[in-house]
Amino acid sequence: MSSFHGIWVALVTPFNNAGAVDFPALRGLVDHLLAGDVAGLVVCGTTGEAAALSQAEQLAVLDAVLELAPPEKVVMGLAGNNQAELLQLQREIVQRPIAGLLIPAPYYIRPSQDALVSFFHTLADASSVPVILYDIPYRTGVHLQLDTLRRIVAHERIVAIKDCGNNPENTLAMLSEGQVDVLTGEDGQIFNALCLGASGVISAAAHLYPERFVRLHRQVLAGQLEAARQSFFQLLPLIQTLFSEPNPAPVKTALAQQGLLCDALRAPMQASSAATATRLQALLQQLDGAPR
Repeated sequence: MSSFHGIWVALVTPFNNAGAVDFPALRGLVDHLLAGDVAGLVVCGTTGEAAALSQAEQLAVLDAVLELAPPEKVVMGLAGNNQAELLQLQREIVQRPIAGLLIPAPYYIRPSQDALVSFFHTLADASSVPVILYDIPYRTGVHLQLDTLRRIVAHERIVAIKDCGNNPENTLAMLSEGQVDVLTGEDGQIFNALCLGASGVISAAAHLYPERFVRLHRQVLAGQLEAARQSFFQLLPLIQTLFSEPNPAPVKTALAQQGLLCDALRAPMQASSAATATRLQALLQQLDGAPR
């Protein structure tokens, strides 16, 4: 079974000005992130605008990433509320060599706690690769109770949780009990989560200066907490600005300013405001001049 540690990047999906997936930009972005020594890439998650991609597009994006990234560095998102369709898409995905699947609760329909256990266990039963449970109630409308989480992660194939639940009780229980790897999905909580024992991060902000996020993780592992604290606070203004508007708009704006892709999203998402773009440009210039 896979073990998920370190800095994983929740990969954006680049589009060209005509609205199609920009595969050359995608490949360039993958190269950029792998050169930053990140632990891996999460494809077609929330940051990847998967909800705006057809299933064929999602598979094409995955295939393009796998042309460059080793299978053990690639996790694929699998989200939706039609269980039969999800199982069919899952069968297509796991024909590819990947490290795992990132699966959130089904959105909008708000199933019961028992139904959530059944949902995750059904997908895990059908999977030939490890599963990361994605707890993100502000997008799914579903809060996973602690007992429900414990029942879900008891499945042998569910090996990690991406924690965006903003529920300290659940987070601390998962960390202290050690049944699964815990990866924070909230970039503003990277430092404290790692210090508490999280195995890593699934980060949108780490698109920018990935080597600095990797260094932060390594500093915590080495017990260099004051250095890690300084690294985190150096990155914090960028992190806060990247989430000052709906993700991934500011991330794409910053990447466009670095020349890595077009600043294009699919409707109903909209590009960052002019004020955010100006703020990001100033922060990038500041970080470019800061000691590395």
